[in-house]
Amino acid sequence: MRNILYFLLLIVLVSSCMTKKEIVYLQNPNYKETIPTTHTTTYSAYKLQDNDVLSIKVLSVDPDMANMFNIVNPTNVFGMSDPGSMYLSGYTVDNEGNINLPIIGKLQVKGLTTTQTQDLVQRNLQRYVTDATVVTKLVSFKISILGDVRNPGHFYVYNDKINLFEGLAQAGDLNQGANRENVKLIRQIGDQTEVVLLDLKNPNLVQSQYYYLRPNDVIYVEPLKTQLKRENLVVVGVMLSVISTGVLLLNFLK
Repeated sequence: MRNILYFLLLIVLVSSCMTKKEIVYLQNPNYKETIPTTHTTTYSAYKLQDNDVLSIKVLSVDPDMANMFNIVNPTNVFGMSDPGSMYLSGYTVDNEGNINLPIIGKLQVKGLTTTQTQDLVQRNLQRYVTDATVVTKLVSFKISILGDVRNPGHFYVYNDKINLFEGLAQAGDLNQGANRENVKLIRQIGDQTEVVLLDLKNPNLVQSQYYYLRPNDVIYVEPLKTQLKRENLVVVGVMLSVISTGVLLLNFLK
């Protein structure tokens, strides 16, 4: 009876332990690693793509005319408004790369930066509204951070740019048992998706083309193997305690 009990508990113990292969996302030994440049990275402004959403705010001495373009209340569009409502009420870049503005009509903005788009709207608006000021922001700038961080989730970015470490700070930084040498960055480029491995311990990372995040980037932080071993030791300790308790009960019943 005692041998049977040991055997059953051993099976449960082995099946309860986790391996890195069982829990890590996107496993492939052929992912490319970043190759930092030999000079200081120059930030390249993001260029608009299909399905990006813009908030366009028009200020003018003629408020009635300006409000035709202000889909969202201009008093709170760049404040603490709910990101979802800003996203739904903004100007979406369609599949042909255009936004459709009242009176002005369609403007081709795909491939432009938000500053260039702002200038484009400003030039076209002058034909209808004099002395108007245009402010354009990208409201669909969202990043997702998963894995071994304190607060995983998706986060909206309200600045024009954000670097990798600032993004991780949004998620409360990495947990102590996180793998800092093998962080995955998943990025959508047109119709293609690339996965890049980043080493946060390498100081040359700040010179990499992947140092600055892009809209819809996903960061995945793996756990260390040693962290999994520690967690498995906890399971082992619990199971050994169960075994000891079972043996004591058998001896007591005998």
